[in-house]
Amino acid sequence: MATLKEKIRNTKDRLAVHICTIPSAAVTQAMAASGADGVVIDLEHGAIDYPSAHAMIAATKGFDCAPLVRVANNDATDVKRALDLGAQGIMFPLVETADDARRAVASLRYPPNGTRSFGPFIAHSHADVPLLDYAREVDDTLFCCLLAETVTAVENITEICAVPGIDLIVPAQFDLSTSLGIPGDFANPRFQEAVRTIEDAANAAGIPLGNAALAGAQAEALFARGYRVIAGFDVLWLKAKTAEAKEWCTL
Repeated sequence: MATLKEKIRNTKDRLAVHICTIPSAAVTQAMAASGADGVVIDLEHGAIDYPSAHAMIAATKGFDCAPLVRVANNDATDVKRALDLGAQGIMFPLVETADDARRAVASLRYPPNGTRSFGPFIAHSHADVPLLDYAREVDDTLFCCLLAETVTAVENITEICAVPGIDLIVPAQFDLSTSLGIPGDFANPRFQEAVRTIEDAANAAGIPLGNAALAGAQAEALFARGYRVIAGFDVLWLKAKTAEAKEWCTL
């Protein structure tokens, strides 16, 4: 099976990578079995601890679904711990400068290409390679996703996108609108201009874009603007389907 990095580099496929906030291997496995190209195990905003994250990563085994982790900080300690559980990539929050982006990329790779320290005692089993072959086998396969979610990130987005090794840029609409002082006002011209600035910089640098879509029309609108990746949220999918079922019971 191709890695998520290979899919986004070598194909024009539209990809679905969903955010998992529920600490449940069963939920993650159901998403993987349903055809998700990847899941993002959310250690920033979700209710997930490290033992749950490990079980959720393991639950993707056997499916064509990459387990990624959204870390709480752009910090090498958080990154190495997630990778050593078997994550196949990292979603980095609050990337605001080119230096932030370089630090993120470096934390995914071993020296001399990066700064990751060696200890994949769990991860090598997930990768199906001997322990001492792990670094060589995975060093160029791990997926790097950056969240552009502040005014400062928008101001520096051209320099951020010039950093080699970025696989995906996501204009994080909730945080970005909040940073602009217009939380949730996605129709506001200032929000739309900020998103266009991110899109233009990513497109000019040849970096694919991703964003949230909870309905088919949202997904199609994003794809029409050149986005490659859409994302939903496990808890929001669950709430929406539960509410829909309740409507069936309403006279």
